[in-house]
Amino acid sequence: MARIDVHHHFIPQPYIDAYNSSGGDPSGWVLPAWSIESTFDLMREHNTETAILSLTAPGSTILRGQAASDLARQVNVYAAALCADHPGKLGFFAALPPLVDNLDAVLAEVAYSLDVLHADGITLYTRYGEDNHYLGHPDFRPLWEELDRRGAVVFVHPTHLVDTNLVNPALPQPMIDYPHETTRTAVDLIISGTIRERKRVKIILSHAGGSLPYLAIRAAHLTYDTHLSQKDPAEFLEDAKSFYFDLALSGNPLTMDLLLKFAQPGHVLYGSDFPYAPKKTVDAHVEMLDQYVMEPGVAYSVSRGAAETLFPRFKSGNAEK
Repeated sequence: MARIDVHHHFIPQPYIDAYNSSGGDPSGWVLPAWSIESTFDLMREHNTETAILSLTAPGSTILRGQAASDLARQVNVYAAALCADHPGKLGFFAALPPLVDNLDAVLAEVAYSLDVLHADGITLYTRYGEDNHYLGHPDFRPLWEELDRRGAVVFVHPTHLVDTNLVNPALPQPMIDYPHETTRTAVDLIISGTIRERKRVKIILSHAGGSLPYLAIRAAHLTYDTHLSQKDPAEFLEDAKSFYFDLALSGNPLTMDLLLKFAQPGHVLYGSDFPYAPKKTVDAHVEMLDQYVMEPGVAYSVSRGAAETLFPRFKSGNAEK
């Protein structure tokens, strides 16, 4: 069956210019080559009907102030034009200015992206600013209120730590640290009450939720039993399982065994992580996913059904494509 890829990056020229002028990605990852033709080639090879594009970290935060806001707008306008040129084949999650710079500018970009450019959702990174504000921080409440009012889909992608020193030259932060960053922000969203208060927002966690499925029970009991949180373990786990989880770099059988038991039914979605994951790596994970035995209904949900629920315009045969 044809897939819907909810974790597929693009690299427009304004971002390349910002990357080069700012000294590169603090995570230590190198900017890969990308073209829309390379996206379409991968989609054809892996029977992907639709790819939802997003700007990976550090995104607009690679700049500051008005320059960052301008970059987010340029990226979003470019993405919207691509989608208009290829209806049904492409969607996009809008980029936002840094959340810690000017929240009014952030809210304005949310409105413009969703109302004018018709973005399919919003990209947020796991943390913002040198003060290490994860997504449950009180300063971000107005943003979550607006996203909840709209019933928006939010794609959460990890970003670099405040400490950008590498443990090992062979371990830039996306290798190991990124999944843990996703876990940190997910638990922060749970403990802060954001998940329970903003139930209309649908949040997709990258990379199978990082280590959240593995650590959720540990965190649920420890935070409650040490009186660090009043959220009882059952409520914590209910919130943790309410996220959506993409399979970027996570289609292996060990991860699939745990994730399908952990997540709510219909909350696991296909993702490739192209082009930041080399094509060879994407190919290997797609092959493992294809060989993993699932009930037909679950296989359909993972390949496209869960995404169709989040993004009805991409349903097969939908005239609104």
